[in-house]
Amino acid sequence: MDGASADVNMAQVRDLQASLFPICTKGSFLNNLLNRTLRNSQIDINADGDTRQLDSKLRDVKEVFPLMKEVDCPYQAARWPMECQVLDDPVVHIHPTSASYSEKEPLYKFTGKEIQPKQVGEDSGEVIFKYYPISSVNYFCRSAVGGSACSLAHSSQDPSDLIFESRFESGNLAKVVKITSTYYELSLRSDMYTNRHTQWFYFRIENTKKNIKYRFSIVNMYKSESLFTAGMKPLLYSTKDASQKNVGWRRCGESIAYYKNDAPNGDSEDNPRYIFSFLLEFPHDMDTVYLAYNYPYTYTDLQDYLIKLKDDPVKAVFTKLRVLCRTLAGNNVHYLTVTEPCQEEDPKQKKVIVLTARVHPSETPSSWMMKGFIDFLTGDSLQAKELRNRFIFKLIPMLNPDGVVVGNSRCSLNGRDLNRQYRSVIRDAHPVIWHTKLMLRRLIEERQVVMFCDLHAHSRKSNIFMYGCEGKGHEGKKLQEQIFPLLLHKNAPEKFSFEDCNFNIQRSKENTARVVVWLMGVENSYTMEASFCGSSLGSRANTHLTIKDFEDIGQTFCETLLDYYNEDPRNEKMKLKICSRLMEQGSNAEQPKNIDISDYSSDESSTSVCEEIVDKLNFEEDVTSLTQLSIIVPPSTPVVPKRKSRKKKRKSKDCSTKIITP
Repeated sequence: MDGASADVNMAQVRDLQASLFPICTKGSFLNNLLNRTLRNSQIDINADGDTRQLDSKLRDVKEVFPLMKEVDCPYQAARWPMECQVLDDPVVHIHPTSASYSEKEPLYKFTGKEIQPKQVGEDSGEVIFKYYPISSVNYFCRSAVGGSACSLAHSSQDPSDLIFESRFESGNLAKVVKITSTYYELSLRSDMYTNRHTQWFYFRIENTKKNIKYRFSIVNMYKSESLFTAGMKPLLYSTKDASQKNVGWRRCGESIAYYKNDAPNGDSEDNPRYIFSFLLEFPHDMDTVYLAYNYPYTYTDLQDYLIKLKDDPVKAVFTKLRVLCRTLAGNNVHYLTVTEPCQEEDPKQKKVIVLTARVHPSETPSSWMMKGFIDFLTGDSLQAKELRNRFIFKLIPMLNPDGVVVGNSRCSLNGRDLNRQYRSVIRDAHPVIWHTKLMLRRLIEERQVVMFCDLHAHSRKSNIFMYGCEGKGHEGKKLQEQIFPLLLHKNAPEKFSFEDCNFNIQRSKENTARVVVWLMGVENSYTMEASFCGSSLGSRANTHLTIKDFEDIGQTFCETLLDYYNEDPRNEKMKLKICSRLMEQGSNAEQPKNIDISDYSSDESSTSVCEEIVDKLNFEEDVTSLTQLSIIVPPSTPVVPKRKSRKKKRKSKDCSTKIITP
């Protein structure tokens, strides 16, 4: 079909839509009539201002009105489930300046005198804030820009009470019970359309008073283990400090305790909850402050960042922003291609590196790591230019924008963990994962994908570390998956811990991105986890990780790519020596052994990195030793066969793949 015919057909489709579904404003008689007439769980008419859209769960309807991928990716306001109430005024935070990082933020030191107040509940307290999105059905069916108008949620009659609010992007707070004038019990909202995953919190407090110690107890935390027991503090943002001192988010809280909620009116033993309790003193009178589990990074933050990147005339030469697909709620899932314009005779010779992030909404450190990665990769350093010249980078910064928008902890709007859907994904139920796998499959068929990394955050361990996939049963690939994380550890020794890495494939992880992409043929397939809390390494021990730390590890990841894929012939010898020494030290998938390469550096001015490592490992370079070690040369990523023959080969490959369980 030529371009003219396509334009005519699209015009006819638009005319048909306009006649069937005329423009009508939200809440108008015509809009309500259409929704009542066509109301079911599959089709909905959304009319926002001068736009109209047909939302459907049916594949055939989607194919009648297909997604038109916008070349220029225009800004799109966040779409919410219709039952969600959303404030009109958006929340804006300043980005912390470099001065905010000058002082390390220590972990909380436990005294042994921390009290553990039991839940009192509504019977002996006063509910002063309550917000639960109410739907006639317990599943997602409709969405709109801006959700629904807000009703009154604050019900206190005492003018001295604190005023709570969470009905903004990524906010999560469901109920506040005032026990005394200085003690409040808080409840979080579970992930939408589930009764689980109460971890992420992000809410606003107004009408503050300084020099008063308030106690807050979040009484329905979901996880039995938490970094709050290791000294992690919550985060506070003061609007007065931001405007007067240019200070952003900072750690706060004293007398921190995390313990099981055994109140009689709590949940059953089969579904226990936990209490996070702490004291807090506000810095100013009549201030507006925000409290959060970790540094927020919203869908709007991402769009603002990507639009600035796209509009930069220099960076636009080597960056292309596209829409991968739309989510269940209709939010755009962006992907970014970063590479220098190809000047090779065969453009398919360029290898591909794929990074994804934010499949779990609460794991905001993954977004900050991705931002640091993109900042460095699109910069003007010689290292960045070399990376762009040698590789094609495919980046999906936010896999689960729906969950991010509504303030979920783990799930998408279908109530499922998207990182457990990669193996057998249904397009209509999990469109983002389906399109991500499709993109990966096409890349693997057309080019050589040499690395995949999915960025996450961890709620129980300190430091930054990786999960990989052990090449078990392939002697020539023994321990090669440990080389890149080891080099990353040498480049960031006070943040990244090689010994915290794990390369075993547990049965519970078979459906994750890391394992499925590895089974697709990408040998260097990783998950990189950043602690919500802090580091236990070197001079950074017992201090919190900051936004800058997360961004820095993204930069270090780029630098380590150059070390790992160094074209110098000595680099292959370096990998041989590292594999040899790892095996000598007894390194394995579950307990990798850190080998001493203290002279290692990723400085681009260094011309003797490989020589330093060779000397450190005392490698005897002779024909005999090279012959003996040649069996463990890390091979290149195999080329996946074409689709017709791949089905049979994949079947036999899957049958021979041995999953190792702990």
